[in-house]
Amino acid sequence: MQNIERYLPWSIRLLIAGLFLVSAYGKIYPDPSAYGTISMFEVKQLYPLGFNIELAKIFSRSLIGIEFGLGLLLLFPFDLKKWVIPSVILMLGVFVVHLSIQMAVSGNKGNCGCFGALLPMTPFEAILKNVLSIGLLLVLWKRYGTQLPEKSNIWFLTTVLSLCMLLMFIFIPTYKAATVVQSPTPPIEQVAPVNTAKDGKQIQDPKKGLTIAAVQDTVGKSKKVKDLGPKSKKSGFEKYFANINEGKKLLCFFAPSCDHCRATAKQLVAMKNSTPDFPELQILFMDEAAEEIPDFFKFAGATFNYKVLDIIEFWGVLGGNRDVPGVAYLWNGNTVKFYHSPEGPQAFNKEDLKTQLQKQKLR
Repeated sequence: MQNIERYLPWSIRLLIAGLFLVSAYGKIYPDPSAYGTISMFEVKQLYPLGFNIELAKIFSRSLIGIEFGLGLLLLFPFDLKKWVIPSVILMLGVFVVHLSIQMAVSGNKGNCGCFGALLPMTPFEAILKNVLSIGLLLVLWKRYGTQLPEKSNIWFLTTVLSLCMLLMFIFIPTYKAATVVQSPTPPIEQVAPVNTAKDGKQIQDPKKGLTIAAVQDTVGKSKKVKDLGPKSKKSGFEKYFANINEGKKLLCFFAPSCDHCRATAKQLVAMKNSTPDFPELQILFMDEAAEEIPDFFKFAGATFNYKVLDIIEFWGVLGGNRDVPGVAYLWNGNTVKFYHSPEGPQAFNKEDLKTQLQKQKLR
Protein backbone atom coordinates (compact mmCIF):
# COMPACT_ATOMS: atom_id res chain seq x y z
CA MET A 1 0.00 0.00 0.00
CA GLN A 2 2.84 2.34 0.85
CA ASN A 3 4.45 1.64 -2.52
CA ILE A 4 1.18 2.57 -4.26
CA GLU A 5 0.94 5.80 -2.26
CA ARG A 6 4.54 6.52 -3.10
CA TYR A 7 4.32 6.05 -6.86
CA LEU A 8 0.74 7.14 -7.52
CA PRO A 9 1.47 10.90 -7.81
CA TRP A 10 4.14 10.27 -10.44
CA SER A 11 1.92 7.76 -12.22
CA ILE A 12 -0.88 10.32 -12.53
CA ARG A 13 1.51 12.98 -13.75
CA LEU A 14 2.97 10.64 -16.37
CA LEU A 15 -0.47 9.50 -17.53
CA ILE A 16 -1.94 13.00 -17.96
CA ALA A 17 1.29 14.32 -19.49
CA GLY A 18 1.21 11.48 -21.99
CA LEU A 19 -2.43 12.22 -22.89
CA PHE A 20 -1.63 15.89 -23.52
CA LEU A 21 1.46 15.16 -25.58
CA VAL A 22 -0.33 12.53 -27.69
CA SER A 23 -3.35 14.83 -28.10
CA ALA A 24 -1.14 17.65 -29.35
CA TYR A 25 0.77 15.39 -31.72
CA GLY A 26 -2.45 13.81 -32.99
CA LYS A 27 -3.65 17.19 -34.26
CA ILE A 28 -0.64 17.42 -36.58
CA TYR A 29 -0.31 13.71 -37.35
CA PRO A 30 1.01 12.14 -39.57
CA ASP A 31 3.41 14.94 -40.57
CA PRO A 32 4.26 17.66 -38.02
CA SER A 33 5.07 20.03 -40.89
CA ALA A 34 1.88 19.18 -42.79
CA TYR A 35 -0.24 22.20 -43.56
CA GLY A 36 -3.12 19.98 -44.58
CA THR A 37 -3.53 18.10 -41.29
CA ILE A 38 -3.93 21.17 -39.10
CA SER A 39 -6.13 22.77 -41.76
CA MET A 40 -8.58 19.90 -41.33
CA PHE A 41 -8.62 20.58 -37.58
CA GLU A 42 -9.36 24.26 -38.23
CA VAL A 43 -12.10 23.60 -40.77
CA LYS A 44 -13.89 20.82 -38.90
CA GLN A 45 -13.45 22.05 -35.31
CA LEU A 46 -12.87 25.81 -35.27
CA TYR A 47 -14.87 27.19 -38.19
CA PRO A 48 -18.15 25.81 -36.77
CA LEU A 49 -17.39 27.76 -33.56
CA GLY A 50 -17.34 31.05 -35.47
CA PHE A 51 -13.58 31.45 -35.99
CA ASN A 52 -12.56 33.25 -39.15
CA ILE A 53 -9.67 31.93 -41.24
CA GLU A 54 -6.92 34.08 -39.71
CA LEU A 55 -8.05 33.67 -36.10
CA ALA A 56 -8.39 29.90 -36.60
CA LYS A 57 -4.78 29.69 -37.78
CA ILE A 58 -3.52 31.56 -34.72
CA PHE A 59 -5.74 29.73 -32.25
CA SER A 60 -5.02 26.23 -33.60
CA ARG A 61 -1.26 26.60 -33.40
CA SER A 62 -1.42 28.29 -30.01
CA LEU A 63 -3.71 25.57 -28.64
CA ILE A 64 -1.44 22.76 -29.84
CA GLY A 65 1.58 24.60 -28.44
CA ILE A 66 -0.11 24.99 -25.05
CA GLU A 67 -1.02 21.28 -25.02
CA PHE A 68 2.58 20.37 -25.71
CA GLY A 69 3.78 22.85 -23.08
CA LEU A 70 1.43 21.68 -20.31
CA GLY A 71 2.25 18.06 -21.06
CA LEU A 72 5.94 18.82 -20.60
CA LEU A 73 5.45 21.00 -17.52
CA LEU A 74 3.69 18.16 -15.69
CA LEU A 75 7.03 16.36 -15.78
CA PHE A 76 8.98 19.21 -14.15
CA PRO A 77 9.00 20.17 -10.46
CA PHE A 78 7.90 23.79 -10.85
CA ASP A 79 4.63 25.35 -9.62
CA LEU A 80 2.70 22.10 -10.07
CA LYS A 81 0.06 22.78 -7.43
CA LYS A 82 -0.14 26.53 -7.94
CA TRP A 83 -0.24 26.86 -11.74
CA VAL A 84 0.35 23.75 -13.82
CA ILE A 85 -2.30 21.34 -12.48
CA PRO A 86 -5.04 24.04 -12.23
CA SER A 87 -4.24 25.08 -15.81
CA VAL A 88 -4.54 21.50 -17.05
CA ILE A 89 -7.86 21.06 -15.20
CA LEU A 90 -9.15 24.32 -16.67
CA MET A 91 -8.26 23.27 -20.23
CA LEU A 92 -9.88 19.87 -19.77
CA GLY A 93 -12.99 21.57 -18.36
CA VAL A 94 -13.25 23.82 -21.41
CA PHE A 95 -12.94 20.77 -23.66
CA VAL A 96 -15.74 19.02 -21.73
CA VAL A 97 -18.07 22.01 -22.15
CA HIS A 98 -17.28 22.29 -25.87
CA LEU A 99 -17.77 18.58 -26.49
CA SER A 100 -21.03 18.56 -24.53
CA ILE A 101 -22.39 21.36 -26.71
CA GLN A 102 -21.18 19.57 -29.84
CA MET A 103 -22.88 16.35 -28.79
CA ALA A 104 -26.11 18.16 -27.92
CA VAL A 105 -26.21 19.85 -31.33
CA SER A 106 -24.89 17.13 -33.63
CA GLY A 107 -25.20 13.96 -31.58
CA ASN A 108 -22.53 11.48 -30.56
CA LYS A 109 -21.09 10.91 -34.02
CA GLY A 110 -17.93 11.58 -35.95
CA ASN A 111 -14.40 12.16 -34.73
CA CYS A 112 -14.24 14.88 -32.07
CA GLY A 113 -10.69 15.72 -33.13
CA CYS A 114 -9.15 15.47 -29.65
CA PHE A 115 -6.44 13.14 -30.98
CA GLY A 116 -6.85 14.16 -34.61
CA ALA A 117 -6.59 11.32 -37.10
CA LEU A 118 -4.15 9.45 -34.86
CA LEU A 119 -6.88 8.08 -32.58
CA PRO A 120 -10.47 8.79 -33.71
CA MET A 121 -12.80 9.33 -30.77
CA THR A 122 -16.49 10.18 -30.45
CA PRO A 123 -17.53 13.22 -28.36
CA PHE A 124 -18.85 11.00 -25.56
CA GLU A 125 -15.62 9.00 -25.40
CA ALA A 126 -13.63 12.23 -25.26
CA ILE A 127 -15.86 13.66 -22.50
CA LEU A 128 -15.41 10.47 -20.47
CA LYS A 129 -11.65 10.61 -20.96
CA ASN A 130 -11.50 14.26 -19.90
CA VAL A 131 -13.73 13.79 -16.84
CA LEU A 132 -11.61 10.87 -15.63
CA SER A 133 -8.48 12.95 -16.20
CA ILE A 134 -9.93 15.83 -14.18
CA GLY A 135 -10.79 13.38 -11.39
CA LEU A 136 -7.23 12.03 -11.27
CA LEU A 137 -5.79 15.54 -11.24
CA LEU A 138 -8.08 16.60 -8.39
CA VAL A 139 -6.90 13.58 -6.39
CA LEU A 140 -3.31 14.52 -7.17
CA TRP A 141 -3.89 18.18 -6.28
CA LYS A 142 -5.79 17.68 -3.01
CA ARG A 143 -4.67 14.36 -1.56
CA TYR A 144 -1.08 14.34 -2.71
CA GLY A 145 -0.49 18.06 -2.87
CA THR A 146 2.00 17.94 -0.01
CA GLN A 147 4.09 15.40 -1.92
CA LEU A 148 4.37 17.62 -4.98
CA PRO A 149 7.50 19.71 -5.48
CA GLU A 150 6.94 23.29 -4.35
CA LYS A 151 9.67 24.95 -6.37
CA SER A 152 8.54 28.17 -8.01
CA ASN A 153 9.90 29.32 -11.34
CA ILE A 154 7.35 31.33 -13.30
CA TRP A 155 9.96 32.24 -15.89
CA PHE A 156 10.51 28.57 -16.70
CA LEU A 157 6.77 28.03 -17.12
CA THR A 158 6.26 30.98 -19.43
CA THR A 159 9.39 30.15 -21.42
CA VAL A 160 8.32 26.55 -22.05
CA LEU A 161 4.80 27.56 -23.10
CA SER A 162 6.03 30.41 -25.30
CA LEU A 163 8.68 28.23 -26.94
CA CYS A 164 6.18 25.44 -27.68
CA MET A 165 3.75 27.89 -29.27
CA LEU A 166 6.54 29.54 -31.26
CA LEU A 167 7.69 26.18 -32.60
CA MET A 168 4.17 25.45 -33.86
CA PHE A 169 4.21 28.66 -35.91
CA ILE A 170 7.73 27.89 -37.21
CA PHE A 171 7.19 24.29 -38.26
CA ILE A 172 3.55 24.49 -39.36
CA PRO A 173 3.09 27.13 -42.09
CA THR A 174 0.12 29.45 -41.76
CA TYR A 175 -0.12 29.92 -45.51
CA LYS A 176 0.28 27.72 -48.53
CA ALA A 177 0.12 28.83 -52.10
CA ALA A 178 -3.28 27.94 -53.51
CA THR A 179 -3.05 24.97 -55.81
CA VAL A 180 -5.42 24.36 -58.66
CA VAL A 181 -4.20 21.32 -60.55
CA GLN A 182 -6.15 20.40 -63.64
CA SER A 183 -6.40 16.90 -64.99
CA PRO A 184 -3.62 16.52 -67.58
CA THR A 185 -5.86 15.07 -70.24
CA PRO A 186 -9.48 16.10 -69.66
CA PRO A 187 -11.79 13.53 -71.22
CA ILE A 188 -13.73 14.60 -74.28
CA GLU A 189 -17.41 14.97 -73.54
CA GLN A 190 -19.42 12.55 -75.61
CA VAL A 191 -22.39 14.23 -77.25
CA ALA A 192 -25.33 12.14 -78.26
CA PRO A 193 -26.25 12.43 -81.96
CA VAL A 194 -29.09 14.75 -82.76
CA ASN A 195 -32.25 12.87 -83.61
CA THR A 196 -35.11 14.19 -85.68
CA ALA A 197 -37.88 14.65 -83.14
CA LYS A 198 -41.29 13.30 -83.84
CA ASP A 199 -44.43 13.35 -81.76
CA GLY A 200 -42.92 15.43 -79.00
CA LYS A 201 -39.78 13.30 -78.60
CA GLN A 202 -36.90 15.06 -76.84
CA ILE A 203 -33.62 15.71 -78.65
CA GLN A 204 -30.15 16.80 -77.57
CA ASP A 205 -28.63 20.15 -78.48
CA PRO A 206 -24.91 19.31 -79.03
CA LYS A 207 -23.73 22.91 -78.62
CA LYS A 208 -25.22 23.68 -75.25
CA GLY A 209 -25.94 20.24 -73.90
CA LEU A 210 -29.52 21.32 -73.17
CA THR A 211 -32.53 19.10 -73.55
CA ILE A 212 -35.17 20.67 -75.77
CA ALA A 213 -38.63 19.63 -76.82
CA ALA A 214 -39.53 19.47 -80.46
CA VAL A 215 -42.69 18.66 -82.33
CA GLN A 216 -43.44 17.86 -85.93
CA ASP A 217 -45.01 20.85 -87.66
CA THR A 218 -47.53 20.71 -90.50
CA VAL A 219 -44.83 20.47 -93.19
CA GLY A 220 -42.91 17.71 -91.42
CA LYS A 221 -40.13 19.94 -89.97
CA SER A 222 -38.96 20.03 -86.36
CA LYS A 223 -38.99 23.22 -84.37
CA LYS A 224 -38.25 24.19 -80.79
CA VAL A 225 -41.17 24.80 -78.50
CA LYS A 226 -39.28 26.06 -75.48
CA ASP A 227 -35.97 25.40 -73.74
CA LEU A 228 -36.43 23.31 -70.64
CA GLY A 229 -34.75 24.18 -67.38
CA PRO A 230 -34.52 27.12 -64.99
CA LYS A 231 -33.22 30.50 -66.05
CA SER A 232 -29.44 30.59 -66.43
CA LYS A 233 -27.39 32.01 -63.56
CA LYS A 234 -23.83 31.92 -62.28
CA SER A 235 -23.24 29.06 -59.86
CA GLY A 236 -19.96 30.40 -58.49
CA PHE A 237 -18.08 27.33 -59.78
CA GLU A 238 -17.30 28.74 -63.21
CA LYS A 239 -13.77 29.69 -62.09
CA TYR A 240 -13.01 25.98 -62.00
CA PHE A 241 -14.98 24.72 -64.99
CA ALA A 242 -15.95 27.22 -67.70
CA ASN A 243 -19.00 25.29 -68.90
CA ILE A 244 -20.41 24.41 -65.48
CA ASN A 245 -23.40 26.75 -65.93
CA GLU A 246 -24.44 25.31 -69.29
CA GLY A 247 -27.19 22.74 -69.06
CA LYS A 248 -27.18 19.83 -66.63
CA LYS A 249 -23.93 19.16 -64.79
CA LEU A 250 -22.76 17.13 -61.82
CA LEU A 251 -20.01 18.71 -59.73
CA CYS A 252 -18.46 16.32 -57.23
CA PHE A 253 -16.37 17.13 -54.16
CA PHE A 254 -14.14 14.19 -53.30
CA ALA A 255 -11.08 13.33 -51.19
CA PRO A 256 -8.93 10.82 -53.10
CA SER A 257 -8.46 8.49 -50.12
CA CYS A 258 -12.07 8.69 -48.88
CA ASP A 259 -13.83 5.30 -49.10
CA HIS A 260 -17.27 6.95 -49.18
CA CYS A 261 -16.12 9.17 -52.06
CA ARG A 262 -14.86 6.18 -54.01
CA ALA A 263 -18.10 4.29 -53.49
CA THR A 264 -20.10 7.35 -54.63
CA ALA A 265 -17.95 7.75 -57.74
CA LYS A 266 -18.47 4.07 -58.59
CA GLN A 267 -22.25 4.50 -58.31
CA LEU A 268 -22.14 7.57 -60.56
CA VAL A 269 -20.14 5.68 -63.18
CA ALA A 270 -22.74 2.89 -63.15
CA MET A 271 -25.51 5.48 -63.55
CA LYS A 272 -23.68 7.16 -66.42
CA ASN A 273 -23.29 3.83 -68.21
CA SER A 274 -26.98 2.98 -67.89
CA THR A 275 -28.67 6.38 -68.15
CA PRO A 276 -29.16 8.11 -71.52
CA ASP A 277 -28.16 11.80 -71.61
CA PHE A 278 -26.48 11.54 -68.19
CA PRO A 279 -25.06 14.96 -67.21
CA GLU A 280 -21.39 15.72 -67.65
CA LEU A 281 -19.54 14.93 -64.43
CA GLN A 282 -16.64 17.03 -63.14
CA ILE A 283 -14.67 16.68 -59.93
CA LEU A 284 -12.99 18.97 -57.42
CA PHE A 285 -10.50 16.94 -55.38
CA MET A 286 -9.18 17.96 -51.97
CA ASP A 287 -5.38 18.19 -51.95
CA GLU A 288 -4.93 15.34 -49.50
CA ALA A 289 -3.27 12.16 -50.78
CA ALA A 290 -3.58 13.56 -54.30
CA GLU A 291 -1.20 10.85 -55.50
CA GLU A 292 -4.10 8.39 -55.07
CA ILE A 293 -6.23 10.04 -57.77
CA PRO A 294 -5.25 7.50 -60.48
CA ASP A 295 -6.21 4.67 -58.13
CA PHE A 296 -9.45 6.53 -57.33
CA PHE A 297 -10.43 6.53 -61.01
CA LYS A 298 -9.34 2.91 -61.39
CA PHE A 299 -11.70 1.93 -58.58
CA ALA A 300 -14.53 4.06 -59.97
CA GLY A 301 -14.17 2.54 -63.43
CA ALA A 302 -13.85 5.77 -65.41
CA THR A 303 -11.95 9.05 -65.53
CA PHE A 304 -13.42 12.52 -65.49
CA ASN A 305 -12.25 16.08 -65.83
CA TYR A 306 -10.97 17.20 -62.43
CA LYS A 307 -9.06 19.84 -60.52
CA VAL A 308 -7.20 19.61 -57.22
CA LEU A 309 -7.69 22.39 -54.67
CA ASP A 310 -5.75 23.34 -51.58
CA ILE A 311 -7.55 22.03 -48.48
CA ILE A 312 -8.62 25.45 -47.19
CA GLU A 313 -9.92 26.50 -50.60
CA PHE A 314 -11.65 23.13 -51.07
CA TRP A 315 -13.60 23.43 -47.82
CA GLY A 316 -14.34 27.06 -48.57
CA VAL A 317 -15.97 26.05 -51.86
CA LEU A 318 -17.77 23.02 -50.44
CA GLY A 319 -18.89 24.83 -47.29
CA GLY A 320 -17.66 24.28 -43.74
CA ASN A 321 -20.97 22.78 -42.64
CA ARG A 322 -20.81 20.15 -45.37
CA ASP A 323 -18.77 17.01 -45.69
CA VAL A 324 -17.46 14.70 -48.40
CA PRO A 325 -18.59 13.07 -50.54
CA GLY A 326 -20.33 16.04 -52.09
CA VAL A 327 -22.38 15.81 -55.28
CA ALA A 328 -24.04 18.95 -56.64
CA TYR A 329 -26.60 18.63 -59.43
CA LEU A 330 -26.61 21.89 -61.37
CA TRP A 331 -28.99 22.96 -64.13
CA ASN A 332 -28.08 26.13 -66.01
CA GLY A 333 -26.03 27.17 -62.98
CA ASN A 334 -28.88 26.58 -60.51
CA THR A 335 -28.26 24.13 -57.68
CA VAL A 336 -31.12 21.65 -57.95
CA LYS A 337 -29.78 19.19 -55.38
CA PHE A 338 -26.67 19.07 -53.20
CA TYR A 339 -25.69 15.84 -51.45
CA HIS A 340 -22.97 16.51 -48.88
CA SER A 341 -22.53 13.84 -46.23
CA PRO A 342 -21.10 10.32 -45.93
CA GLU A 343 -24.32 9.12 -44.27
CA GLY A 344 -27.76 10.27 -43.21
CA PRO A 345 -30.43 12.23 -45.11
CA GLN A 346 -27.87 14.49 -46.82
CA ALA A 347 -25.83 11.58 -48.20
CA PHE A 348 -25.75 10.77 -51.91
CA ASN A 349 -28.75 8.74 -53.04
CA LYS A 350 -28.70 7.43 -56.60
CA GLU A 351 -32.46 6.83 -56.69
CA ASP A 352 -33.15 10.38 -55.57
CA LEU A 353 -30.72 11.70 -58.19
CA LYS A 354 -32.54 9.71 -60.90
CA THR A 355 -35.78 11.35 -59.80
CA GLN A 356 -34.20 14.82 -59.87
CA LEU A 357 -32.76 14.26 -63.35
CA GLN A 358 -36.18 13.30 -64.72
CA LYS A 359 -37.85 16.48 -63.53
CA GLN A 360 -38.60 19.10 -66.20
CA LYS A 361 -38.73 22.81 -65.45
CA LEU A 362 -39.82 25.58 -67.80
CA ARG A 363 -38.20 28.97 -67.72
